[in-house]
Amino acid sequence: MSHEPMQVPLFPLSAHVLPGGRLRLRIFESRYLRMVKEACSTQPSGYIGMCMFNDAGSVEQNTHIHPIGTLARVIDFETLPDGLLGITVEGEQCFKLSEVTTAADGLRIGTVEAQALWPTMPLTHEDALLAEQLAKVYESYPELEGSKCPQQMQQADWICMRWLELLPICASTKQELLQQNDCSEALSFLRQLVQESDQ
Repeated sequence: MSHEPMQVPLFPLSAHVLPGGRLRLRIFESRYLRMVKEACSTQPSGYIGMCMFNDAGSVEQNTHIHPIGTLARVIDFETLPDGLLGITVEGEQCFKLSEVTTAADGLRIGTVEAQALWPTMPLTHEDALLAEQLAKVYESYPELEGSKCPQQMQQADWICMRWLELLPICASTKQELLQQNDCSEALSFLRQLVQESDQ
């Protein structure tokens, strides 16, 4: 994927999706309905910039959006029982946000540059519990769209991404971990959480 700057519509959320993950969404605001329509009409190049909401930021100054986000594509859509549009997005690539403009309808458009993914790292025996617990979460909550195959469940980087999507930890912590060169710090962070939960 090119690392040249591109412009994408931004969707700031408290729920998170990272490369390799999927997220189901309900769309009802007119600006986001337009975003989905335009993204789907420009496939295969139509991306949505999935962003982490910054509680400490200002909506008026567009600082409510954390800089590290995920380029995602709409892979499925449906009309929900309440009449709203339901979509499923799949994360493909992290990006770094450099500038935000606001359209007349309130939709934010970001100038972004794709960031390198963490390199693939095999899951060690020490961290096997992280994969086992993740499999149990997906078994209990299939609506989380845990797209996985046996090979991915043996990759530490993929496992870390999924836990960062699921865990209710501060978005700024996730941002810091995602900016590292590999998943080592994320693994250390997750190990500590597991140890604390066992105490």
